[in-house]
Amino acid sequence: MNFYESNEKTMNSRFNTIIRDLETKSIGLFQKDFLLTWEKTTEELESVLLVAEALKEMRDKNLSTRCFDSGLAISQFRDNSTRTRFSFASAANLLGLEVQDLDEGKSQIAHGETVRETSAMISFLSEIIGIRDDMFLGAGNKYMREVGDALDEAFLDGVLPQRPGIINLQCDIDHPTQSMADLLHLKSVFGGLGNLKGKKIAMTWAYSPSYGKPLSVPQGIIGLMTRFGMEVDLAYPQGYGLIPDVVELAVKQAHKNGGNLRIVGSMDEAFTDADIVYPKSWAPYHVMQQRTDLLLNNDHNGLKDLERECLSNNARFSNWECTEEKMKLTRGGKALYMHCLPADISGVSCKEGEVAASVFNRYRVPLYKQAGFKPYIIAAMMMTNRFEKPDAVLRNIEHGGKIRKFE
Repeated sequence: MNFYESNEKTMNSRFNTIIRDLETKSIGLFQKDFLLTWEKTTEELESVLLVAEALKEMRDKNLSTRCFDSGLAISQFRDNSTRTRFSFASAANLLGLEVQDLDEGKSQIAHGETVRETSAMISFLSEIIGIRDDMFLGAGNKYMREVGDALDEAFLDGVLPQRPGIINLQCDIDHPTQSMADLLHLKSVFGGLGNLKGKKIAMTWAYSPSYGKPLSVPQGIIGLMTRFGMEVDLAYPQGYGLIPDVVELAVKQAHKNGGNLRIVGSMDEAFTDADIVYPKSWAPYHVMQQRTDLLLNNDHNGLKDLERECLSNNARFSNWECTEEKMKLTRGGKALYMHCLPADISGVSCKEGEVAASVFNRYRVPLYKQAGFKPYIIAAMMMTNRFEKPDAVLRNIEHGGKIRKFE
């Protein structure tokens, strides 16, 4: 057996295992927007992971994964982005869709065009709309649903030949593409979702010399990992709490799934015997509420005053840093360090930050691998939205055996 035959056999074995597992899942994702992970069943979440794994397996073995011959994937980023922006574009290209960015400054939105009208005008030949809107607490997820309502109306009125799906690329409440990529990373590292049960993950606040970072990453983590029986420690200084409703939901999910969510006031306590640590800065819930009011009122002086106040308060907790000493508190001193990136690295990107340079550099490769799962997760969300039986579509593409890149 030569190298290529051996490689093909390995590919078929792994791919077939994934597809057989996918075939056992009850999937209700077809033509359903993906806005919050906790709106999806556990089987649906597992299905997204499996589709992502199948796509990655095919791509790694140089097989084309294109299931569209044409169509648009619209990206609407109302905040800056690197990883998610490029992951969305990569995911669309992976499936054969062309990306068109909706730049509000270059559209008629700046001239007062309504959400209803914009949504219809960009959707005639579109398959997916990805939206990132995390600047305004209480507004981002609401905006996505408003777009969804407008698309429903346009489709029912016969204006649109089909209703595009919406993927939340980060909002004020959740960051599902990030947390799902994180979950796939954990599945890969620990050898399966079943092996996550009982594992301790420390989702902790960490110091940053900036303010106003969204709550959606920590909320996404506690809202997803509690679905899989994990022991979740949420740690933050006094006054840095998350949206209460999300925390309450995570507590209920933990109890239902045999895990636990514990809120502690010390990074050391959260790190003790942890299998995974996720130190990440975020703004306090009440600060994000104030910031939203100031932004909506274009109160620039008020925003400057709030920033000064918050940075001064952050400085009180500069010792909330992921250091080598804190990593020694973890299980065997070998916990997996995770971050959504970019991290505030002490002595590199800032004087004092979320993580010591030595810790970050030691985990650089796993961190990049963690980020590398996001394009496949987004592609899987696209695929499960557009195809009722993604397992059959994947089998058909794989049987076709079209080479992606010719050597």
